[in-house]
Amino acid sequence: MSELYRRAYYTVSASQLSQLPPDSGYEVAFAGRSNAGKSSAINTITGINALARISKTPGRTQMINFFQLDEERFLVDLPGYGYAKVPEKMKLKWQQTLSKYLETRQSLRGLMLVMDLRHPLKNFDVQMLHWAKQAALPIHILLTKADKLKRGAANNTLQQVKNDLHELELDASVQLFSSFNHQGRDEAIHVLDTWFELNSAVTTDTDSVTA
Repeated sequence: MSELYRRAYYTVSASQLSQLPPDSGYEVAFAGRSNAGKSSAINTITGINALARISKTPGRTQMINFFQLDEERFLVDLPGYGYAKVPEKMKLKWQQTLSKYLETRQSLRGLMLVMDLRHPLKNFDVQMLHWAKQAALPIHILLTKADKLKRGAANNTLQQVKNDLHELELDASVQLFSSFNHQGRDEAIHVLDTWFELNSAVTTDTDSVTA
């Protein structure tokens, strides 16, 4: 694992876009339903178990959290969506904030969209994909909790997600991922390295879907 990710540390949280750090350098954002394993994925990728808070109550991540890797590179943990038992007004505010962040943040280089392998492409996942498409933002999907299914079933779901993306005319690369046994961690890091321009001379062999 690149030592860069092991050096990650929390810097700031923002409840609205006006509180974000200066729009410069490189950012990669992680988004997903509140119970999809987003915080666990961030912790697995960095190798720091308590970096992103893992709550037993889905929906506790209600702010945009920044984790700094070096002077110009950040991982960004976006608010969980869809599952949280919060007022509808707050859900709408989150959606507006997420949409505007994806569409206007100049330093944002890619979106890691986290989905539970057993429940992929829910309505708001698809909405996030459309927002990213409008912003011409690269997307990589982590199908988490891959350890919960047998290998054949997991691969079948992976292929079905690719097929669905093609039908929806949405472009994204997709992989299986497990925070439990670290399946797919190196593949996810390779994508991050590419977006952070750490391996620009190396081509990716990540499975991708092209509309």
